[in-house]
Amino acid sequence: MTKATVNIGTELTATLTLGDHTLLADEPVDNGGLDQGPTPTEIMLSSLGACTAITLQLYARRKGWPLEGVEINLSHERFKAVDYEAYEGDSDFVNEFRQRLTFKGPLTPEQHERLMYIAGRCPVHRIISEPAFMFEELANEIVANEDEPVSE
Repeated sequence: MTKATVNIGTELTATLTLGDHTLLADEPVDNGGLDQGPTPTEIMLSSLGACTAITLQLYARRKGWPLEGVEINLSHERFKAVDYEAYEGDSDFVNEFRQRLTFKGPLTPEQHERLMYIAGRCPVHRIISEPAFMFEELANEIVANEDEPVSE
């Protein structure tokens, strides 16, 4: 199970703790933040790219292929579902992710083709594209003061 802890005060800068690592997420100044880190969406997008690149490198190593590096340029755009011609479901919005990959090294066309196939199968890609369920639960106990009425 993957875990992370996020803490935020009264500003929009969030501290993300992931194992022994700490990152900041924030919003741009024109969105009310302090611009002290990437936005949560930028972090998610870079996670997709990092996972894709790592997956490709692991695959190439296992196959003994001369993959000397990978560069991935990513973009994300959100559309109203009614405006997205390729979508026929019942969601209100469609999220479109694009990855433009550059492979470095003396690879054959067949290796390029296989690596492109593998790029679409990294764990983060699957998390984003497969069905997911979200659960939120309140962790702090709410204790009513005996002198105060409990409101519902």
